[in-house]
Amino acid sequence: MKVAFVGLGVMGYPMAGHLQKAGHDVTVYNRTSARAAAWVDTYAGTHAATPKEAAQGAEMVFVCVGNDDDVRSVVLGEQGVLAGLSKGSIIVDHTTASAHLAVELAAASKTQGVGFLDAPVSGGQAGAENGVLTIMVGGEANDFDRAAPVMAAFGRTVKHMGESGNGQKTKMVNQLFIAGLIQSLSEGIRFAQKSGLDVNEVIDVIKGGAAQSWQLENRGPTMVQGKFDFGFAIDWMRKDLGICFEEADRIGAETPVARLVDQFYAELQAQGHNRDDTSSLIRRL
Repeated sequence: MKVAFVGLGVMGYPMAGHLQKAGHDVTVYNRTSARAAAWVDTYAGTHAATPKEAAQGAEMVFVCVGNDDDVRSVVLGEQGVLAGLSKGSIIVDHTTASAHLAVELAAASKTQGVGFLDAPVSGGQAGAENGVLTIMVGGEANDFDRAAPVMAAFGRTVKHMGESGNGQKTKMVNQLFIAGLIQSLSEGIRFAQKSGLDVNEVIDVIKGGAAQSWQLENRGPTMVQGKFDFGFAIDWMRKDLGICFEEADRIGAETPVARLVDQFYAELQAQGHNRDDTSSLIRRL
């Protein structure tokens, strides 16, 4: 089908590429036009000068930008995605943003006969590049049924979580899980090092037991090696955790461990490690 992709960051660039390679006719938009031109050089397709222009004639528009304000700027307004879409089309927002934004944009889209799905992703840059992301989706079931086969181009797991905003809420749970997991890994690995153990052997045996996790298997070895110049940046994790805490305050959910880990990340930011992977938490120890 004819689709558009708005936002060609470290995630969006390969995700849009998977859509093109799957046989869809993809038009891209990026705030920095040189990156959009580079994408076209790599994957073919076309690039547009505005989100509205990218959306014109598209059956589905995918958005993957930075935060709530970025999403609003590319979806709403005279040059936004909604201004270019026809009735019956669908917006799929892969940005990790707030649940109330999803509800807001779903309502705005509905007034124009356009579907809206909040569909944040997990799996990081490697997951995007390899086309194996986990995608948690909120919105109308019929819109999900239409969009899911398209998202399968870059998603290994694509799950409908219910009404608008539920995709974002599920991603919040994901980030709360990860914050605690990485801190626990940091403490355990440092404990093993100070105990004189072969840490790689420790990781190898533990990953076959009850403490197994994706973070242990994929980040444990790189944490031992002190490699952090890749993956999901601390800046983005703190942005996501801020969204989690806002929602937690709204619903009355306690998040003491995640809030402590967030302050640990703030310490690393102050030391200039903003763009390091979240697993760099071990640096504090």
